[in-house]
Amino acid sequence: MKAMFKDVINASKRPNIFEYTDQPFWNDPHISKQMLAVHIDPNSDAASRNAKAILETVNHLFEVGVLKRGMRILDLGCGPGLYSEMINERGVRVVGIDCSENSIHYAKERSERLGLGIEYHQMDFFDMKFDNEFDVVMQIYGEMNTFSPENRDRLFSLINKALKDGGHFVFDVTTRAARDIDGPKKNWYAAPVGFWSGVEHIVLEQSFDYPDESTWVDQFTIIEEDGVKVIRNWFKDYDLETIKKVISDNGFETISQWGDLTGKECQEDDQWIGLVARKI
Repeated sequence: MKAMFKDVINASKRPNIFEYTDQPFWNDPHISKQMLAVHIDPNSDAASRNAKAILETVNHLFEVGVLKRGMRILDLGCGPGLYSEMINERGVRVVGIDCSENSIHYAKERSERLGLGIEYHQMDFFDMKFDNEFDVVMQIYGEMNTFSPENRDRLFSLINKALKDGGHFVFDVTTRAARDIDGPKKNWYAAPVGFWSGVEHIVLEQSFDYPDESTWVDQFTIIEEDGVKVIRNWFKDYDLETIKKVISDNGFETISQWGDLTGKECQEDDQWIGLVARKI
């Protein structure tokens, strides 16, 4: 008990910026099942956007000509294939990548059962080796916010390489306004079973802010009878000026920007910025 108490105290300390833990968050046997269930709930915005918002996003991208029949696109962080399937139905060839084995298994099973012909890969983004293959790369629902600046730029380099000359990168990021609405986490609860664990457990929720770096982390300390584990979700916020500089510094030019990828007009207090960048 004394050792566990010490582990909890140590886990609750403010981490160094972008200090990750070794917990297999996306492929944890229990958590990945909970995540998949949230993904495929058409009314939930917790893991993917709700079904209505996904449809509006896909409709908008076709309406403005970013997506066109006959294109070949790469869906980064495809999850269970919600965007991939909808885009594939409109005559676009889709390759989907996600690190979650559970989500990719679900997506592959659906593609095979429905005869969709979507190509899915379970892999880390940083392991992809595509070269001049895609008309469009898309990464939707703020995943770019989760990377440190070093990893963000590394990913931009891999996306640049994967795109054909003049190809487009479609993505969105959150702003500090989204953070201000959610507010910091400081809570705890006990449960016989829950999202983070399939056995009796206690969860400590904390947030730490790094305002000079426009970065924050939501930290979850899960206490079980067998031990303590810590999961951190890191986020780096952007505004239009900072994300456009990132785009420019990484060999792209900004073509379009919206309040989100459904085409909403930009406002000063937007929680989201939707972007289309072209490979130079």
